Amino acid sequence: MENRIEEILRVRPLPRADTSTGTLLGHSREGRPVLGHRFGRGPLRVSLLAGCHADEPAGPRLLRHLAAFMAELEPSDPLLERAEWWIVPQANPDGEHRNLSWQLPQGRDALDDAHDVAAFLRGREREEPGDDMEFGFPRELSDRDARPENRAIHRWWRSADGPFHLHVSLHGMAFSAGPWFLLDPAWVERTGPVRRRLEDAVRGLGYRLHDVERKGEKGFHRIAPGFATRPSAAAMRDHFLEKGDEDTAERFRPSSMEIIRRLGLEQGADPLTMVTEMPLFIIPGVGRELGPPDPAAVEWNARIAGWQEELAAGADPDRVRRAAAEAGLAGVPLRHQLTLQWVCIAAGVALLESQAG
Repeated sequence: MENRIEEILRVRPLPRADTSTGTLLGHSREGRPVLGHRFGRGPLRVSLLAGCHADEPAGPRLLRHLAAFMAELEPSDPLLERAEWWIVPQANPDGEHRNLSWQLPQGRDALDDAHDVAAFLRGREREEPGDDMEFGFPRELSDRDARPENRAIHRWWRSADGPFHLHVSLHGMAFSAGPWFLLDPAWVERTGPVRRRLEDAVRGLGYRLHDVERKGEKGFHRIAPGFATRPSAAAMRDHFLEKGDEDTAERFRPSSMEIIRRLGLEQGADPLTMVTEMPLFIIPGVGRELGPPDPAAVEWNARIAGWQEELAAGADPDRVRRAAAEAGLAGVPLRHQLTLQWVCIAAGVALLESQAG
């Protein structure tokens, strides 16, 4: 399964605004369609979600390739015989629309390109905490104050005729030392094969894993270099309450991981939930001293903030690009981001299949 990534990427991804395929789940705040795609009849039910944060383009790109690829497969293809796939390529079409100015084109020719740091710093927009798509799912069916995108996806998940066994929410980081993966706390002791496969894949592409010690902040507990537990809504709320921001704290709702796990537990299942965090840009030195705070991360954050201020004041983008390159910043080719996301998904499926016997 893992070795099919090149097949997947050879297929032209679904256009961003395409509504001719998939199921219309609902509409965004601004009226854009939210689509779901369902494939296969295998024994494992797999949920894949991307786009929750507006400035994280790699996840939607992979899932648009994957949905286009699966739509062309014969019913007897092993991918469709092994699993039932529920795919939401873009949970946040409004946020994506606001970030198009710096994103790579949809064509296959852009797969070996990396994003432009100056364009990213000038054009990036992201939701404020508390207006978070990942932590925006309904607290219960009657929660009409949740975002319409979250309510639509939640209804679709609840229409499944059984529990989900695997859920992977595809995310990204703007700047980090390398890829980072977040695991369901209930599955930490069982995910050794997944971690080993991801370690090998990251190393094979020439990267090192991101490593950070956050001591439980927002639910992030370090497991090993490159791996931490996924955050939780309760820990997010506690974080903002400790800062005295009760308004933001109260706006946090369950994450997609918590919803899928809750639905599974209600049906006697034990779903594995994971998060991929793919960097757009690699910054050297981060993670060598974990902190907190990590002194290299503090230095890089200040440097990046300075470049962003310069660009906002009208600085020459080429000057910022040169300064970033001289400082050691390097863009991650889109192909590598998508490949590592797929390795995580495939490793999760393989783990569940091995446990099923």
